[in-house]
Amino acid sequence: MTLDFKQKGDLIFLIGDYIEDIASSEYLATYHGIKASPAPYFDLEKEHQMQGAIKGLITNGYVNAVHDVADGGLYVTLVEMSMPRELGFDIVTDSEIREDAFLFGEGQGRVVVTVTEEQEELFLEYMVETGVNLTLLGHVTKGKLQVDEEHYGFITEAKSIYDNALANYLEN
Repeated sequence: MTLDFKQKGDLIFLIGDYIEDIASSEYLATYHGIKASPAPYFDLEKEHQMQGAIKGLITNGYVNAVHDVADGGLYVTLVEMSMPRELGFDIVTDSEIREDAFLFGEGQGRVVVTVTEEQEELFLEYMVETGVNLTLLGHVTKGKLQVDEEHYGFITEAKSIYDNALANYLEN
């Protein structure tokens, strides 16, 4: 299973629990300058259950892209999924969670998957059977990066910035 978005219109789901937690995140360290904080959220039993659900989704062919939420949080995960094919995303955050925590928190036990419209019903039936939390975030776009109806540029721009930063790093 690869991590890249496959086609415009695919549905983007977040699998697993998310909580309002920015502890030990790149965001907290880089943006707020706080280097020492508690470890991010982690629940071993929920992680095991979520990983079992992901394995079943892949085995049954219900998903076409899978990527864990880790360093950088959800937003970075979505950008990484966008870069290979230069596709983008249009998502909505959870209004009950601080937007920065939702997008940049690095709590464990979360995975982003994409599902074709044709597989959506089978995917949802399977996920209900697993009892693992899932959230519809939005859909894959032609290249636009959008969160809560706010435009954040295009993946080609983000990819160019990434490529330049990587080149500078390798030179030094």
